[in-house]
Amino acid sequence: MRSPSFLLLLTKEFRELCASRSFWIMLLIVGALVGHSFITAVGLYAEMSGAGGGPAALSQGLTPLDGVLVPTWGAYDLAATLLFPFVAIRLIAVERETGGLKLLLQLPGSLGVKIAAKAVVLVGAWLVAWLPGLLAIVLWRSYGGHAYAAETWNLMLGHLVRGLLSAGLGIAAGALAESAASAAIVTLGITVGSWALDFVAAGRGGWLQQLASYTPTAALRSFEQGLLRLNVLIVMVAISCAGFALATIWLRSGRTVQSRVLQVLVLLVIAAAVVGGGARANASWDLSENRRNSFGPADEAVLKRIDQPLKITVFLSPEDPRLTDFEQNVLRKLRRSLRRVEVDYAATSSTGLFETDRYGEIWYELGGQKATERSTIEEVVLDQIYKLANLDSPARSSDDGFSGYPLAAQPKHATLLFYICWPVFVILFWRATTKWVDGTF
Repeated sequence: MRSPSFLLLLTKEFRELCASRSFWIMLLIVGALVGHSFITAVGLYAEMSGAGGGPAALSQGLTPLDGVLVPTWGAYDLAATLLFPFVAIRLIAVERETGGLKLLLQLPGSLGVKIAAKAVVLVGAWLVAWLPGLLAIVLWRSYGGHAYAAETWNLMLGHLVRGLLSAGLGIAAGALAESAASAAIVTLGITVGSWALDFVAAGRGGWLQQLASYTPTAALRSFEQGLLRLNVLIVMVAISCAGFALATIWLRSGRTVQSRVLQVLVLLVIAAAVVGGGARANASWDLSENRRNSFGPADEAVLKRIDQPLKITVFLSPEDPRLTDFEQNVLRKLRRSLRRVEVDYAATSSTGLFETDRYGEIWYELGGQKATERSTIEEVVLDQIYKLANLDSPARSSDDGFSGYPLAAQPKHATLLFYICWPVFVILFWRATTKWVDGTF
């Protein structure tokens, strides 16, 4: 990777990137998206913090992660879905359409190294697109805003692997499709399919919900909540690498179609094995400042003493807000605290209408004992589990030590920087690189 030939490949791919209008258009759009998201988020955060002279509303719930960082960087999720794949597609599709691929194959080095060079350049392009997001963090800090380092870095890691996934899918689509337009349709089809999977799997449980937890939107959501899950990280990186490997296999035009198809099938089997093994990795780290993904220390100490599987049967429909509350405040934490948690969603309708008398009940089964509860409150659920495990409830502290960070600040200079300075910077840099690509600078 450090050889002179690889550096020449990087230079060549960087020139290709700079010659791509899709890259510069993406930068312009990302700056506007981040700017709008940041200005709106800061304004809403100020209102919730009592900008009009009143007291802050629920100050414990005012966290910069939820109020500012996640909405601002949410623009990159949109960019990774609808913009960045086309930048990746161009690096492959244009070479195939213009015949440049044949020249690329004649260069020294293996095709895998050449695809790796494209991957490195795409990651670099994605990091360049982060400049508006980093500027937003700097502005927020200049206003006196708080930013907890661990959860901020975790959020950025999530968007890094999200961009890597988009690049891998784009490269694979560009290699398989006959044209850039076809590759774009394939990429959008995969995106729409992941959205449909999220919708269909909501509140259904079982293997379908487990599969949906690794879609790009669901995977990024855990990072946005300050939770670093090893299984999500492994699965996203594995799928991304599989996309680049698939492109490497399919672009070997000197081999027969049957041979390439067989190699692709072998790759898919290996990728499925890695993804399946990675999905079983249960390690996770709560990096949020307010420990939103964890129970209190006293409860976690008691839950570690339970070594039997817990089975939960939920009679709540997907559209019932109680189910959302139960999943966010209880189930997510239980899965991190207990070795094995099985959840069965027993409701037969999406709205809860015309259900049986059991609707609203939640059944718990542990060590051969069963109990029924209707409450979704964290303490009530835990006490019920402790009774089944013949354990005493611990003494809990009512104060978790987190008071929130209200800040009634205005987004000063944000409009100037994002809507004027950033476009000017992009255009000037584009003009400079155009001269460099043409060899006149």
